Amino acid sequence: MIGKTADSRNITNFMENNKILKVFASVFAVFAIVYLGVLTWNAIKAHDYIGISQEQRHSIIVSGEGESVGVPDIAKIQLGHSVEKATVALAQKDNTEKMNGLIKKLKDDFKIDEKDIKTTNYNVTAIYDWPNGRQVLRGYQVNQNLEVKLRDVDKVSQVLEAAGQLSLNQIGGLSFEVDDQEGLKQEARIKAIRAAKLKAEGLAEVAGVKLGRIISFNESGNQPVPAYYDSSYKTLGMGGASSESRPEIQAGTAEIKITATVEYEIL
Repeated sequence: MIGKTADSRNITNFMENNKILKVFASVFAVFAIVYLGVLTWNAIKAHDYIGISQEQRHSIIVSGEGESVGVPDIAKIQLGHSVEKATVALAQKDNTEKMNGLIKKLKDDFKIDEKDIKTTNYNVTAIYDWPNGRQVLRGYQVNQNLEVKLRDVDKVSQVLEAAGQLSLNQIGGLSFEVDDQEGLKQEARIKAIRAAKLKAEGLAEVAGVKLGRIISFNESGNQPVPAYYDSSYKTLGMGGASSESRPEIQAGTAEIKITATVEYEIL
């Protein structure tokens, strides 16, 4: 009985070892298939580079230009007031009344959000006269300026008119911009790359070669330049303004150009 038990154990061990060998054989076969597949794929890809060393592959560099045009949807205006009085308190009082009145009108009448109204300057300056070479204090000047962003460019003329009605004496710096500048850039970029690709394909056809992958790419171009409207309107503050004197403002267009330089492999 003891001999039979030993034989049974040997048979069992043999079968278990056989199963392990089969598992290893299956795993090895899978790796072998994958390895052969990779070698085959590399051989197919290498066919495109027959006669070309791995260290030096020929390439072609082309450039293309793309342009996009947008209609400005944001206007920025610089509005302010400068006043001179005998004392700082009087100058501040006069300036504060006008500027606070402006801010209230912008919010109430034109529905301009508070975040689009920014104080860009506030200063108090002593003003002197020099009779007979002597310094004599004449009074104090208070200046305050705001930058107002209008998200409705159709309101520009009305805001300028309102500033005149409030007797502001510093009005200008009007500019127009496109809010989504990145969208304009992307549109011009796509056009530039397509133009470069078309040029590369034409050159490759003439030369009797085939284009490969893109090796490098870079771009250059201009930023959308704000369209400035030259206006001081300082005379509006001297006598007010009527609807007949409301200025006609044209926003124009914003243009951006992108030049794309692309390097292709030559197969």
